[in-house]
Amino acid sequence: MTRLRVAVLFGGRSSEHSISCATAGGVLHAIDRDRFEVIPIGITRDGAFTLEADDPSRFALDPAHMPEVVDNGTRVHWPESSASREVTVTAADGGVTSLGDIDIVFPILHGPFGEDGTLQGLLELVGLPYVGSGVLASALGMHKHFAKTVLQGAGIAVAPWRTLTARQWAESPDVAREAFTALGAPVFVKPARAGSSVGVSKVTVEADLAAAVETALAEDDVVLIEGMVVGREVEIAVLGGRPGEPARASVAGEVVVTGRDFYDFEAKYLAAPGVDLICPADLGDERLAVMADLAIRAFEAIGAEGLARVDFFLTDDGFVINELNTMPGFTPISMFPTCWLNSGLSYPELITELIEVGYARGIRVG
Repeated sequence: MTRLRVAVLFGGRSSEHSISCATAGGVLHAIDRDRFEVIPIGITRDGAFTLEADDPSRFALDPAHMPEVVDNGTRVHWPESSASREVTVTAADGGVTSLGDIDIVFPILHGPFGEDGTLQGLLELVGLPYVGSGVLASALGMHKHFAKTVLQGAGIAVAPWRTLTARQWAESPDVAREAFTALGAPVFVKPARAGSSVGVSKVTVEADLAAAVETALAEDDVVLIEGMVVGREVEIAVLGGRPGEPARASVAGEVVVTGRDFYDFEAKYLAAPGVDLICPADLGDERLAVMADLAIRAFEAIGAEGLARVDFFLTDDGFVINELNTMPGFTPISMFPTCWLNSGLSYPELITELIEVGYARGIRVG
């Protein structure tokens, strides 16, 4: 059996660098080595592409020592044109070695410069197939304002919001205060282009609004101020199909916040107390079917491919979408693989499915 050569790409310039590394550790450990030959490529926090050791233990998620890509002096070079799929590496001593032809890239990157269409654009330029959404869907999924705008246009309910730019904040800070008043306390202030709850604050009094906006602006120059939606926090995973096949949704999971303001970074990845994850969520067949249909509609509305996690609030009036993530957290304990595990697809099988679907669709970039 001929194995596909897969470049697993992780790290990156965003504040979610360590989570990407932890995801890579899980994938390197679980990927089917009988089917795939793995080339681990790390991206340093400065954006250098380096050849990494194929050692999952180096990227284990340890709250005391978060994993990261350290510059080892190597430099990975992508194909010079779409006529070739050969990737090479320059060693620290200057020697150049071929890594062979890459069949597909698995970009396990979260946040800007990886999940936002920029990396996807690079891969499109050199003609390498990859796992996940293309340039447009990645950019839309990453930018909360435009994702909400598209979903709203597709007739899908989203959490109410106002958008604030860094320039508006500097020149007319009253815009933020007006949004706070219009939406009603409490509100959530978050960067337009960040994930894993990085830079997100819950604001219950106007006096705390300025600090929340500054925290969000540290991550992006566009900020969303969202009104709080009262309801159960439920999430569902979507897998795109091969050419000609429909997308499908998993069972749902639920986030139950008991002792924190919201489901923040520490609760998601550092085992902080005050949040329980329940999968499968107790929704009943009828509500699960409605949720799955909405998730697939949202997936298709932005033109997503490969995978996504769609986060909802279940209110008294029905489902409201909070966010759609085109490269969701993918550590073995993250909600996306957990939902599929409870739908009958193991973590190694999920990795195989994503790679095979991406490879089957890869003809579009040839």
